[in-house]
Amino acid sequence: MANQKKINRREFIGSAAAASLAFTLVPRNVLGRPGFIAPSDKITLGYIGCGTQGLREMTSLISNPALQIVAVCDPNKFTADYVDWSMNDVRNSIRKALGNNSWGESIKGIPGGRDIGQEFVQKYYGKSKDSGTYKGCASYEDFRDLLEKETDINAIKIMTPDHLHATVALASMKKGKHVLTHKPIANRMYEAKLAIETAKKTGLSTHLLAWSKRPDYDTIKKWIIEGRIGKLKEIHNWSNRPVWPQWQANPTEKPPVPKDFNWDLWLGPVPDRPYHPNYTHAVFRGWYDFGAGSIADMGHYSLFPLFRTLGIDTPAKSAEAYATTTCTLQNNVSVGVKNDVAFPLSCIIRFKFDIQPELPSFDLFWYDGGMRPTEPDEFSESGKSLEREGMMFVGDKGKIISGFRGENPMLCNDNRILTANSATEQAGQDANNVWIDAFKNNTQSPGSFIYTGPVTETILLGGVALRAGKKVEYDTTNMKITNIADANKFLVREYRKGWEL
Repeated sequence: MANQKKINRREFIGSAAAASLAFTLVPRNVLGRPGFIAPSDKITLGYIGCGTQGLREMTSLISNPALQIVAVCDPNKFTADYVDWSMNDVRNSIRKALGNNSWGESIKGIPGGRDIGQEFVQKYYGKSKDSGTYKGCASYEDFRDLLEKETDINAIKIMTPDHLHATVALASMKKGKHVLTHKPIANRMYEAKLAIETAKKTGLSTHLLAWSKRPDYDTIKKWIIEGRIGKLKEIHNWSNRPVWPQWQANPTEKPPVPKDFNWDLWLGPVPDRPYHPNYTHAVFRGWYDFGAGSIADMGHYSLFPLFRTLGIDTPAKSAEAYATTTCTLQNNVSVGVKNDVAFPLSCIIRFKFDIQPELPSFDLFWYDGGMRPTEPDEFSESGKSLEREGMMFVGDKGKIISGFRGENPMLCNDNRILTANSATEQAGQDANNVWIDAFKNNTQSPGSFIYTGPVTETILLGGVALRAGKKVEYDTTNMKITNIADANKFLVREYRKGWEL
């Protein structure tokens, strides 16, 4: 027993698994108890990004017996000043996973950082040890060090701000690691297409976490194909985002960089600028340099599975955006604020699509910041109203209205409303098993990078249209804005030295 306690993680997992992405399967009858998964049959996962969302998802992922989190990474060591949607949600999630209602009671504020990630992983795995302790999770400040030193990991999960997604994904795939990432794949068109092409060339398994199984979309497709709303003309998609402060100009103050926070690593490929808390944590999404706006935050959840279900296999050919304007006072004179650094407080974006394999040409409208389409007459007359987030499909003979998260769709035609009862996924099914199974078998999941091109390019084109301030026409083959030459600069970024892709 004394010798067994000294076996390190790599020996525990097995040298065969460390040498390749293949998984050595040990027969269950050899292992003994039912449901036990051999260490050599587990995915070894490097977890990059230990902010609030990263920790929240870690608490649900860590209980899956098919994987083992073996390393965490974040440029922030520890702070309790994170931004979240609830003061205690992350803390309570960790407490529930650990079965310890007193965890973190001395922490004032919202905690996060790599120390919290490492502590949680080791305490969770320690629960199953006779000693009650576990020390097999490494901690890194720099993801490049993790990829260099943790040679026995099979996969990387990316939970960083948007501007680092492609950088980390590409570095991981170059090291032969499977990759799953939060949306978007990148916040620049060039980086997104490069990541998608790299996934195709390497043959590695990848997964965009915005994918989900949507039975309501199967019903919607059936109604459209059957002609229940006539010829499809428009798809409307709206969200109440942003749910974070949306500044309209760069901050001018220069506060000190917090202790144990590597601002240089957090910036990554973005050109140097002074640190400011308005850029970091959950508020990064609102900045053109660091985020990709509300449409990338929420549009992926609704549009990625929709594109796949409806067979939309090309991105939008054009986009035009209408955004809120803001003013300020200068010497008591009202002047408009020129905002070229951050997404607007609200916007409407109109995308135009060519004919698809099963659909006619159509327009897709995105709304955020409280904007949404007008309510159909059938709705108002029946006392119904549109939810704060949702979708509407408009044909020349009727409409379909669906919730943002898969609520039962409603068919509105002939002044009647028909509500469908779409099937739901099996209760208790772990959505993570979709990508875990693909990674274990070296196959592509339904949310693979290789399927994301049309939706990724469409969403990022919306950001280009907002920045250009005019309708932009897009050539996906050549990755080029064809009608406004100057808008092509928004497809790429200026890279800091040493961070070029």
